[in-house]
Parts: sequence; C-alpha cells; structure tokens
Amino acid sequence: MNKYTGLLSFIFGIILTVFAFLSWRSCHKKDDAAMINQDYYLITNQIQKMNKMVVLEQDFSSFQTHKSAAARVAGFDILPKEMVLYTTAKAQVSYDLKRMKIDVDTVSKKVIINELPQPEIKIFPDVKIHFMDDYAVNRFKQSDINNIMESAKKNMAKSVNQEQLKQQSKKQLKENLNEIFVLAKALHYTIEDKTNTFSTGEL
Repeated sequence: MNKYTGLLSFIFGIILTVFAFLSWRSCHKKDDAAMINQDYYLITNQIQKMNKMVVLEQDFSSFQTHKSAAARVAGFDILPKEMVLYTTAKAQVSYDLKRMKIDVDTVSKKVIINELPQPEIKIFPDVKIHFMDDYAVNRFKQSDINNIMESAKKNMAKSVNQEQLKQQSKKQLKENLNEIFVLAKALHYTIEDKTNTFSTGEL
C-alpha cells in the first residue's frame, strides 16, 4: 500500500510540475507576443504620424531686363522703353510618406523599406517691377506689362536646377528618416533599404 501511495505521489508530482511548466511557458509566450505586437504598433504608428514631409526649401532671386522696340516717329526709331524686373522663387521639395511601403519583421527585428515615394518639387515664383523707363509717346500697355511679368515668372521657374534640388533633398530625407527610425533603433531594430536609395549603414 505504501508503495502504491509513493508511486501515485511521484506521478502526481510530475503532472503538477509539467502543468506548472506549461502554464509558465504559455504565459511567457503571451508576454513575448504582447511585446512583439507592441513593437509593431509603436514603430508603425511613429511612421504613420509623418504624412507629407517637406524636407527642403530654397530661395532664389535674380534681375531680368526687358527691352521693347522704340517708337516710330516721323520715320525714325526714338525713345526705346525698358523694364527691369526683380524675380524671386521659393522651391520646395516634399515626400508623401503615406506612399512609403515598409515591413516590420518582429522576428528578425528589422524595419524593411520596400518603396520610397518620389520627391515632389513645387516652385512658387514672384515678380516685381524694379525699374521701368517709358515715355508718353511709347508707353507700356498694362496687357504688355502683365505678359512680361508672367514670362519672367516662367523663366525664373525654369532656371531652378531641379536635379540639384533632388540630390540635396535626398541628403535631407536621410536625416529625416533617421529621426523617424530613432524609436525602432532604440528597440534594437535594424533598417534595411530594399529600394537601394541609401547604401548600407546610412539609415
């Protein structure tokens, strides 16, 4: 009887130990799963907060001179008219981060960039008359002034080197992305850029 009692106690002890181990492992898995879900939420939420992001702004200015034909008086060209315009432009490069496609690999602890948005360049030109030299017999018409100013705006916009802006904005984008991924790095995630926009180690 004592033998059976001891054996039953032994078996019961083993069952309790296995049950306790399985319970502990189950709780541990739940904690790990909760931690993984929390990482994923924190990282993606941080990125989603950044919508359209202006990464670069530059100002440009120049003087443009417009000379019109002289007036024809008694068969002679006299009194040519001239206008000097002061033109400015604000160039803005932005990235719509809603279009950025990423994967968060919580197992390998990686943030994988699958697609980056293309830069959007907007140029806002403005023009003012700096100097205008005309005469009563050879005045600028208002319609001519409007056309000249509109042409000056277009010339100013064309003069902005957009390729150079793109290269400069790429450097600024890298800095901004590094700021966005600070949280991911603090959680010991590495950043992998599959678009090959940035070389290994830049992010």
